[in-house]
Amino acid sequence: MTIKTNNCIFLVLLFFLSSCNGDIIFTDSVAMPDKMWELSNVPDFSVTVTDTIQLTDVYFTIRTGSDYPFRNLFLFVTASSPDGNSMTDTLEYDLADEKGNWYGKGFGDIHELDLPYRTNVFFPLKGTYRFTIQHGMRVGDLNDVYDLGLRIEKSLK
Repeated sequence: MTIKTNNCIFLVLLFFLSSCNGDIIFTDSVAMPDKMWELSNVPDFSVTVTDTIQLTDVYFTIRTGSDYPFRNLFLFVTASSPDGNSMTDTLEYDLADEKGNWYGKGFGDIHELDLPYRTNVFFPLKGTYRFTIQHGMRVGDLNDVYDLGLRIEKSLK
């Protein structure tokens, strides 16, 4: 290989390494069978925490299709700490505007939206935290939901 080729390979490798987001602490998602989020399907995420000082932001990511029947989504989120304490939040998110234009980003029929849950929070105890998420819509099964994810990243503050 020539020096010019080696430099090109190095620059490409450097670009890919710099594009990796080192600020993500945890990310995972749960696929919905047959694109249907059944009421009995309660995604459960376990997050191992070792840093009790770092401020974090917690997001949910939902991917839906154009046939998702609502422009909003209600969630019941239970967060449990390693010592057994838990809290449950009822949340509402808008997924589309009044005219049916989807928020977030999309490709073809799929729409992906990050839903902020908590910002600038820290985990006070080391150990495993659990997040369970149940949809709170008035129908039992939500059509055209591809998956639901949880992402925890370092706060920018």
